[in-house]
Amino acid sequence: MVHKDLQEYVGKLPESLINKIEETCPASKIKKVAKKVYDEYEAAKIDPGESVGLVAAQSIGEPGTQMTLNTFHFAGVAEMNVTMGLPRIIEILDGRKTIKTPMMEVFLKSPYNKGKDIREIATRLKETKMAEVVTEIQIDLAEMKLHCNMNKEKLKELGKNLSKVTEILAKTFSKEAKVKTEGEAITLKLKEDNSINELYKLKERIKEVPISGIKGIKQVLPVKRRDEFLIITAGTSLKKVLELDFVDATRTTSNDIYEILSVLGVEATRQAIIDEVYKVIEAQGLNIDIRHIMLVADTMTVLGDVKGITRYGVISEKASVLARASFETPIRHIVNAALKGQVDHLNSVVENVMLNQAVPVGTGLPGLKVKIVKQ
Repeated sequence: MVHKDLQEYVGKLPESLINKIEETCPASKIKKVAKKVYDEYEAAKIDPGESVGLVAAQSIGEPGTQMTLNTFHFAGVAEMNVTMGLPRIIEILDGRKTIKTPMMEVFLKSPYNKGKDIREIATRLKETKMAEVVTEIQIDLAEMKLHCNMNKEKLKELGKNLSKVTEILAKTFSKEAKVKTEGEAITLKLKEDNSINELYKLKERIKEVPISGIKGIKQVLPVKRRDEFLIITAGTSLKKVLELDFVDATRTTSNDIYEILSVLGVEATRQAIIDEVYKVIEAQGLNIDIRHIMLVADTMTVLGDVKGITRYGVISEKASVLARASFETPIRHIVNAALKGQVDHLNSVVENVMLNQAVPVGTGLPGLKVKIVKQ
């Protein structure tokens, strides 16, 4: 039941604001605070006919020209680079499916977020391939065999043993080789008498076999942020990471918006676009009102999928032929429209500017109708 002093604002203020006022304000001050919030809310509203798209584009585009073309490096870890600045903004707003530096921020549950077993947990996440645990692969040409000498200390770190690695290799190469443990080594013998070339190929393929960790996570870096530990990863695998019992699934995120779309849905993707763009803007020391970014994120995700701000994305969805032609490849759009007999109703800004007509914004939005009285 809403407090009596808030009753008059039901329908005028969003439900979330009403609930927040009720939760945080003492009963004696609810009326005063509600009035102040209502005034602020009304002042923040956009006037009818405001060119929100143009304002948002200008507000993001102008500071965007001052962004640097840089890559951020994590100290001491060669593989841990993060694309920042203008290239990252373009990557997000273009809706690119393949990004340059996919990464995750993996938050942990207590007590692991206080540093307990942090290195072991990081090791469990990182994809470790056979090349990292084998010290030498010898080729026995007489018997057409490969002898893999293993690094015992590395195996112990990963919580693996010879028999477990043998089992993984046997499953991977079940059709072409017999795999077994011989003393301190693992041997692979080709089932058919193939050429020496096949043996050398097998040697190279063995190095790429994953032994432990999560596929796609190439590097891990435990870091302390304020009073808790988290793990930053190079490479992403959001679905697999969220399944782990020690991971805080409510805060763990990826910078790959398409992965978020497939795992968490379009609402989470919209929020990820806002967060990722805002993160870059803050890092550059720029100040852009978050509502401009929210409008762009809404435009990109309004159809339930991610559409980039490109001629193949949101521009292709525009009903106006002239609006599509104004962006890129104008001749193609006009020729295609002529062939299909499309009609442009001139409802938006761009097409009216092109034709030197009053644009339907501000004072150009309302039409004046007068009933003439005949004398």
